[in-house]
Amino acid sequence: MRRFFYPLAVIAIAVLTFAGCTTKKETANDVNNFRIQRGTNLSHWLSQSDERGEARKMHIQEDDFIRLDSLGFDFVRIPIDEVQFWDEEGNKLPEAWDLLTFALDQCVKHHLRAIVDLHIIRSHYFNAVNEGNGNANTLFTSEKAQQDLIEMWYQLSDALKGYSNDSVAYEFMNEPVAEDHEQWNDLIAKVHKALREREPQRTLVVGSNLWQGYETMKYLKVPQGDKNIVLSFHYYNPMLLTHHGAWWTPVGKYTGKVNYPGVLISKEDYEAAPDTLKKELEPYLTQVWDIDKIRADFKDAIEVAKKYDLQLFCGEWGVYEPVDRELAYKWTKDMLTVFKENDIAWTTWCYDADFGFWDQKKHTFKDKPLVDLLTAKE
Repeated sequence: MRRFFYPLAVIAIAVLTFAGCTTKKETANDVNNFRIQRGTNLSHWLSQSDERGEARKMHIQEDDFIRLDSLGFDFVRIPIDEVQFWDEEGNKLPEAWDLLTFALDQCVKHHLRAIVDLHIIRSHYFNAVNEGNGNANTLFTSEKAQQDLIEMWYQLSDALKGYSNDSVAYEFMNEPVAEDHEQWNDLIAKVHKALREREPQRTLVVGSNLWQGYETMKYLKVPQGDKNIVLSFHYYNPMLLTHHGAWWTPVGKYTGKVNYPGVLISKEDYEAAPDTLKKELEPYLTQVWDIDKIRADFKDAIEVAKKYDLQLFCGEWGVYEPVDRELAYKWTKDMLTVFKENDIAWTTWCYDADFGFWDQKKHTFKDKPLVDLLTAKE
């Protein structure tokens, strides 16, 4: 065998050159460019909907993404439900997966970032308690249910990991309702660890316990040292205003007059209300609701985001369509002001359903003044 002997200097240069060509291993400490400002929820499409087949396929089309981009939105939140993506045996239901990737491809094409939000799963539904079916939520007491959640995200990650970390984020569960805050914190740690083993740099959206309430943000424990996390809360207060006439909520059954800003209900209107509603209405008899109340409510969430040096995001907020529009606009203006003051990103609830501004059936704006408020250019 013929042998070649090279000077040590040549060997050293070769080693350094090879090392320089290797790919740097991604870690959660490497901050990506997933930056968001204003968006909307593409709700009641791949979540909370019985539409299937052609109706579901036609519900959201390319022109919707073109419209949102042209209006000045920079991202969307896409709620998805387990029942649309997996059957009861855990087998994939291909049509929903195709629609999700279609949506994400359209986001890329039309300059929109996206948050994929696992909204409702079989072991956890955020309204189960309100609907008297609290036992349906086994997620926080079942190791199997938690592993099933992780497995869902493994499959979602396998399908979506090709999208840039700068353009797609994962919200691994919507509106947790755990009896103890530590149950939710423990699950955050478990799912975070599992996803970070697969995707070290993907932005993960993490919300607070009890319906992503602003009140519980202070109990949230965020994985340390991970800068690719966005903290999320939801805000529909005061419910007497934002859900006035909403049949599915107790306070929504009130049909009398509502005021904003100020004290929401007069003593006279309270006395005229049915006795069955008076307990629901009592909190609104003395509390003044205005922009300063919103600022005060947001304080804890803002402080937590500062503590962890993470972006803050209000993933749901909005006013039910039948609510008096002038009151809705006043509240919306106050919300937008507080968002801007504190650099809080947001997605309205929602694009085209009963809190929305677009009518898919008539293919027109159903609330143009609202969309003008949301997209006002400064």
